Amino acid sequence: MLLVLGCTAGGALLALHLGDRGGVLVLARPVSVGQELSARDLREVTMSKGSGVDAVPARSREVVEGRPVAYSLPAGALLTQSVLGSPSVPPAGQAVAAVGLKTGQFPAGLQRGSRVVVVVAPDSGGSAGASSTGGGAASWQATVADVQGFRDDQMTVVTLQLAETDAQRLAAAEEGTVRIVVVHGGGGR
Repeated sequence: MLLVLGCTAGGALLALHLGDRGGVLVLARPVSVGQELSARDLREVTMSKGSGVDAVPARSREVVEGRPVAYSLPAGALLTQSVLGSPSVPPAGQAVAAVGLKTGQFPAGLQRGSRVVVVVAPDSGGSAGASSTGGGAASWQATVADVQGFRDDQMTVVTLQLAETDAQRLAAAEEGTVRIVVVHGGGGR
């Protein structure tokens, strides 16, 4: 009898807690910095109202459509007021660099918003152009801002946001020495 009463009380509390939920907007697909949001970019999910997150309510969909995003974001990212507005990339101390990569120099499925480590092997002169991480290679943490493949599938341009000094070193890396490694919190999946 006591077990039945406990389960009933727990169920009632759970129903009250779940009843305090509301629809919020998340991204249905990746978006690029400055992109104006469309209906296709948004989907609704349910979230606890007392979460403390400044999520955009689903009822504000019409107000959000047509507004630009300040950052490149992966699919599934929660839409908040802070991500809407004029482009804010790169922020102070950050830079954006692009590298041309061939198949095998980056993981299949690499996408905007992925957190990565950029590894530069030593060039033919034996220098990686940055502080060593062991074995003569240099590495830097970055976020993928864009991935563009070309028709001939010979080259993919990966645009990365990383610390300004690291971006300068990356830009100076010898062609063919750069590799991309997706790390935990890799975005979009």
